[in-house]
Amino acid sequence: MSEAPQLKSRVRDLPNKPGVYLMRDKLGRVIYVGKARSLRKRVSQYFHPSRAMRWDPKTQALIGSIADFEVLVVKSEPEALLLEGKLIKEYKPRYNAMFKDDKRFLMVKVSLNEEYPRFKFARLKKDDGARYFGPFVHAGAVRLVMQWIRKKYGVLVQGTGVPKAKDLKYSTYLVPVPLADIPHEEYLRLVDMACEFLDGRNKDAVVQLEEEMRTAAGTKKYERAAELRDVINSLREIGRASRDRKFSRDMSPKIESASEMEELQLVLNLPVLPQHVEGFDISNISGTLSVASSVCFQGGRPHKEHYRHYRIKTVEGSDDFASMAEVVGRRYARVRAEGGSLPDLVMVDGGKGQLMAALNALWKLEIRDLRVIGLAKQMEEIHVPDQTLPIRLPRNSPALHLIQRLRDEAHRFANSYHQKLRKRRVQESVLDEFSGLGAKRKLALLQHFGSIQRLREATAEGIAEVTGFGPKMAAALKEFLANG
Repeated sequence: MSEAPQLKSRVRDLPNKPGVYLMRDKLGRVIYVGKARSLRKRVSQYFHPSRAMRWDPKTQALIGSIADFEVLVVKSEPEALLLEGKLIKEYKPRYNAMFKDDKRFLMVKVSLNEEYPRFKFARLKKDDGARYFGPFVHAGAVRLVMQWIRKKYGVLVQGTGVPKAKDLKYSTYLVPVPLADIPHEEYLRLVDMACEFLDGRNKDAVVQLEEEMRTAAGTKKYERAAELRDVINSLREIGRASRDRKFSRDMSPKIESASEMEELQLVLNLPVLPQHVEGFDISNISGTLSVASSVCFQGGRPHKEHYRHYRIKTVEGSDDFASMAEVVGRRYARVRAEGGSLPDLVMVDGGKGQLMAALNALWKLEIRDLRVIGLAKQMEEIHVPDQTLPIRLPRNSPALHLIQRLRDEAHRFANSYHQKLRKRRVQESVLDEFSGLGAKRKLALLQHFGSIQRLREATAEGIAEVTGFGPKMAAALKEFLANG
């Protein structure tokens, strides 16, 4: 390898720290990604002649193809492991055969657009509108935690569709009633709580479980104490994985933003480099609570000051085309009225229908020089105006990676707003119609009884036991619920 002397001299300057290294060929393509406890020691092995006789054919071919390398320094080996996996999935290097099946890490997904969202396990993150948690390095820990979440929050795990009789027989620690007695909106609230838990906000849960474990051990219930100990250890694994996920997300803007924009400009024949790109997505559940998001990337990175979310106002039911036209029109009518600058490119989530809806909205505003594309989910096809066939880019295309990140961010922002509105709707329950009942008292009632159904079945004396309720208000509430 003619570049070997020059590369060997660069190896001497590498830090003796953990990290990830990327090997490139003469065309600049990433052909291998690896992790290292010590970058200097690990990378130097590729340029050590005495090891050549021990190399297998695959490694010999790899070494012969290396024309350049780069490194990313991290704080620990676990961080290096997760970043390595992320970059392998990003670049799909030729020589990383062991990662090609994408089955190293386990994830948890939940489709919030289902009537009764269920938590499921997944090995591959798909563009299906679901919310994903992970990847988690230790699959056993994740499975044990999901069993605990099923019991604690009363949410469904695995399966599809409306719950069947067998799904409704289990109870939870906090809500000891069958799922059949929990109103649909209450169930959605529990799903939101479980999502927050999987997002890494689990300190209170660990403290609670440690107290339960000590109590079980103190009363000689050793099997129960051992079970709780295993769950606690698994929760800590989840917490570490959550912190590592945040690290890997922070690293993503460093990955080839310039080349992504350059290729996107070339592929779409744009007059300027797409430094300022905006993306749109629609989110609803069976036509209810329709919302939309508008997100912005500057230089290939999220620019959250320009993020916006919208309630769909003029569309009845589930009509993504009309909803897209409404939100695009509202966005750029506002930009024009405020004298703001238009983006270099607009991406809408969807195919030809969403694309034409967006263009029609812009034409009504007499905006005709704004470049707009649609990214269809199923085949990751790029639809452009005045072109019959869509553009299909290779899976490792930097341009495709850029608009996929934009699309995913629009999904995330729309779904988070949808969840916020769902929580608000849950709070606007039947209790809102009872005069004098504030948010704290409503929460106290739900925590005490677990569901509206159990509250209806309670006596006035039982309601009076809740903090903030006296006999008079308890009797009035009991009468209100009996007549409701």
